[in-house]
Amino acid sequence: MPSHHHRPESEVALRVKAIESLLVEKGIVDLAALDAIIDTYEHKVGPHIGAQIVAKAWVDPEFKKRLLADGTGAISELGFTGFSSEHMVVVENTPEVHNLIVCTLCSCYPWAILGLPPTWYKSFAYRSRAVIEPRKVLQEFGLEIPEQVEVRVWDSNADLRYLVLPERPDGAEGWSEEDLATLVTRNAMIGAAKVQPPAAADSLVA
Repeated sequence: MPSHHHRPESEVALRVKAIESLLVEKGIVDLAALDAIIDTYEHKVGPHIGAQIVAKAWVDPEFKKRLLADGTGAISELGFTGFSSEHMVVVENTPEVHNLIVCTLCSCYPWAILGLPPTWYKSFAYRSRAVIEPRKVLQEFGLEIPEQVEVRVWDSNADLRYLVLPERPDGAEGWSEEDLATLVTRNAMIGAAKVQPPAAADSLVA
């Protein structure tokens, strides 16, 4: 089972809190409105939603089958609808195929499922290079894809939005959906990383 670590807040987090307090004090930001936004991203949208979907697919073969056949329909079964999660297509990473998602227009990111995109995701250089030389881009992220593994690049657009179903890591046999979801990262769900085995994932937050 996963171990839980409590880290002190980072310098960036402390600075954000200080700025937030100042803006509220000056009357520039409505604290209630800010709380509503935070609540939305903590509970209603974000990568934790995508992680729940992935974990469900890992433990429920029938759900996984429906998810790969009709992403939108299967995701809606879990109560996740709207917020740019319409027209979802789920592609599965396997030992033979690695999928990478880009959005060349950067307007079709499924933020309800994945949260806010990383800053580099909006970089024109990343988007263009990921299509042309995906292996090299992934290598720069620290992800080596063997030559025998096919790399497929999918471009999200207004009609279709993509989610990667990453490979389930070894070492998490018998884990609950809730525990498995803690291993899944946003980058794994766009194909920019793999889900780390439990021991490796723990070491990253130790």
